[in-house]
Amino acid sequence: MSALIAPLDGHDLVSELLLGMRLTGVHYRRIELPVPFGLRYGQGRAQFHFVGRGPLYLRTSGGQLHVLDKGDAVLLPLGSAHALLSSPEVSPQDIADFQSTDLCANVCAIRPREQVHGNPCADANSLIFSACMELDLGGMQMLVTAMPEVMRVSTLLDRYPELRAMLDAMERESQSRRAGFAGILARMADLIAALIVRGWVECGCGDATGWVEALRDPRLGKAMLAMHRDPGRAWTVAELAAEMGSSRSVFAERFLAVTGMTPLRYLTELRMRLATQWITRDRQAIEAVAYRLGYGSLAAFSRAFKRTVGVPPGALRAIS
Repeated sequence: MSALIAPLDGHDLVSELLLGMRLTGVHYRRIELPVPFGLRYGQGRAQFHFVGRGPLYLRTSGGQLHVLDKGDAVLLPLGSAHALLSSPEVSPQDIADFQSTDLCANVCAIRPREQVHGNPCADANSLIFSACMELDLGGMQMLVTAMPEVMRVSTLLDRYPELRAMLDAMERESQSRRAGFAGILARMADLIAALIVRGWVECGCGDATGWVEALRDPRLGKAMLAMHRDPGRAWTVAELAAEMGSSRSVFAERFLAVTGMTPLRYLTELRMRLATQWITRDRQAIEAVAYRLGYGSLAAFSRAFKRTVGVPPGALRAIS
C-alpha cells in the first residue's frame, strides 16, 4: 500500500520556498573601542551586529533606541541607516572614518589607537562583530521588503533555545585570539543571521500582509508553490486554479485580492527575480536563463525582462 502524503501547511510552504536562501557576509568588522564612542552606518546593504561586550545602544534613523547587552545579536535586513552608541548622548562618527587593519580575507579590525587612548584595559572596551550582508532569498526575495527594520535574536530565544549556545560560542570567539577566530566568527555571523530570518518566518512573519498571507493559506499557497517549483512551465490560470482546487474565477479573484497582482503577473515577476540572480550571482549565460524560464527565444525573454526590470538583461550583466 502506498504511503499517504500529508498536505503542506503554511509553514511547510514557506520552508520549501526558502530552501535556496543564502545570507552571506560581504565584509566583516571586529570592533573593539573604549567608551565613549558612536558608530554611524549609512543606508546600504543589510547589517548584522553581535555584541561581545556591552551594553550598547542601537539608534535607528527614526530615533528608536534599542538596548543591546552582551551576547545580543541584531539584523537590519533593509540596510537602514543607524548608529551604534556606547551611550545615548554620544554623537556618532561615520564607520568609514575609523582606521582598520586586515585580519583575513573580508575581515578587518578596528582597535583603539594607543597613541590617542594610552593603553586601555581590553576588558573595559566595548566589543562588536559586524557584518555587511547580502540577503538572497531566491524566488522569495520579496520577503525582505516585508521584514521589520530591526530583527533581534533575543525575541527568538524562548522558541529556539539552541540559539543561546551559538551566541555563547560567538561571544567566546569574539574575545579570543585563537587561530582562525576571524573566519569562524564570519561563518557564525552568517549562520545566526539566517536563523533570525528563518525564526521570523516560522513565527508568522510578524505583521506582514499581502502575498505572505497567501502563503499562510494552504490552498492558495499550493498554487504559489507550484509556480516556484516549476517557473519555466507555461502555466495557465486554469492549471493554477486546479492546484488550489477551485474554479478559475474563484482562484483569480482570491489571488488578486490577497497579493495585489494577477497570477500570471506574479509568475512573470518571479521569473525575472530568478533571472536576475542567475545572471548576476551565478553568472549563467543569458540565453540559457531564457530557455530555463520557458521563453522560446532570447528576444522574447529580453523584452519581458526589460518590461519588468527596466533594463535589458545584457545591461544587468555589464554592471554586475
